[in-house]
Amino acid sequence: MTTNKTAHIGHQPYRSRLPDERQAITHKFNVGGHEGYLTIGLYKSGRPGEVFIHVSKHGATMSGLIDGFATAISLCLQYNVPLDVLVDKFMHTQFEPQGITTNPEIPHVTSLIDYVFKYLKLKFGDLS
Repeated sequence: MTTNKTAHIGHQPYRSRLPDERQAITHKFNVGGHEGYLTIGLYKSGRPGEVFIHVSKHGATMSGLIDGFATAISLCLQYNVPLDVLVDKFMHTQFEPQGITTNPEIPHVTSLIDYVFKYLKLKFGDLS
């Protein structure tokens, strides 16, 4: 029996937690008639460190999946995964709801996740 062990080569992941009290941006969005709120917690430097997504009109399963996804993205940000890497990976993800938005800077999206990452790129793209 063989095992596949990964050797640590001089680097241990380090989580930079946000302070207990922090600034945040809360943004109301509408994607294809589905309203929701995106809240982004910020480090003192202004860099995003956590993401919360609340969508109305969705059942427990979809809400749970979106909440879990937001938690995973928050952990990525806290472990210093560059925002542009996340944006490149998750922009243009396609699933319902999709369509026209009420945000003139992001007129059309292919999913809620597409909207979130287009918004993050719009607001924080120069911080990467």
